[in-house]
Amino acid sequence: METVVVIVGAGPSGLANSACLTLHSIPHVILEREDCYASLWKKRTYDRLGLHLAKEFCFLPHSPLPPDAPTFMPKDFFLNYVDAYVSQFNINPLYHRSVESAFYDEIGNKWRIEAKNTLEGTVEVYHAEFLVIASGENNEGYIPDMTGLSSFPGEIVHSNNFKSGSRYKAKDVLVVGCGNSGMEIAYDLADHGARTSIVIRSPFHVLTKELVHRGMSLLKYLPVYMVDTLIIMLAKLKYGDLSKYGIYRPKGGPFANKNATGRSPVLDVGTVEKIQKGEIEVVSAILSINKNSVKFENGIEKNFDAIVFATGYKSAANKWLKDYKYALNADGLPKNSFPGHWKGEKGLYCAGLSKRGLFGVSMDAEAIANDINKVIRSKN
Repeated sequence: METVVVIVGAGPSGLANSACLTLHSIPHVILEREDCYASLWKKRTYDRLGLHLAKEFCFLPHSPLPPDAPTFMPKDFFLNYVDAYVSQFNINPLYHRSVESAFYDEIGNKWRIEAKNTLEGTVEVYHAEFLVIASGENNEGYIPDMTGLSSFPGEIVHSNNFKSGSRYKAKDVLVVGCGNSGMEIAYDLADHGARTSIVIRSPFHVLTKELVHRGMSLLKYLPVYMVDTLIIMLAKLKYGDLSKYGIYRPKGGPFANKNATGRSPVLDVGTVEKIQKGEIEVVSAILSINKNSVKFENGIEKNFDAIVFATGYKSAANKWLKDYKYALNADGLPKNSFPGHWKGEKGLYCAGLSKRGLFGVSMDAEAIANDINKVIRSKN
């Protein structure tokens, strides 16, 4: 099949790119391996999940949120918005298309994309002038190698398969990972009566959603160091000294760290209070696992019924994108630094990989569509 643009992935990035290309009347196809759009949001998120950033940073291009949108949208509200977005721009992804291979044909000067139709068991070939990687940062759940993990007889689950703490009542559960997902899952487990422990190894900033909202609003007018100074002061007033609970702040400020490393501060949903009350136990890094027993670096050993890994995701684009070097590094992330991260060579683009959430998704989609339109117009 011949088309102008192939988009791989029908998550928010793929949908946003489709909408922006549609406004330029540029023909395109979206290939999605799942049976629905926004599959991560619809099928692989825990029940209590909501958007961590305020609504002014969480809309898709050319479609403002409705006036009744809450400041911090719950998952169902956001998914209704996405459904309306798909209808508004008449987006029709091709589902059950698992991209197996994509490479740049130097002779034809086009991208050749091979996708397996998993319903029919056939392989489809697409040729396009432009290829947009929109398969997302959260493409493949990552569980680190740990000594003895294979001997653990209990349940091992990655956060993308965790739904609710209700089924773990009165069980001993270890959460590995102290980012937003790990801290929120720990809260949910404790809230449902699980005896919950969480591994915290690295320093991080803990803020309320309101503090992050205030900080992001102030960044429009003030330099990062001033905003960081103010937000850290307010966080100290809110939480006090958390080091006695095993939580340490990094040297850099929350927004400076976000810009430098892409790591967001933890947005507290009540987890800190449960830690302070002793309802959630903070433990050090895992040394080894022997059946149900987990030994930590500080010498403590505890038995657990289940382990939840909130250890993040990795991009799987490099597995199918043979010529990834035109836009990505060996980790499947943009090789170019922000803000030019989205543009590669040979008509290859990457969307939604800037670690800037939906705000970054919208920026990427508009930039990519405008650039493709510019290239096409220059040829004509």
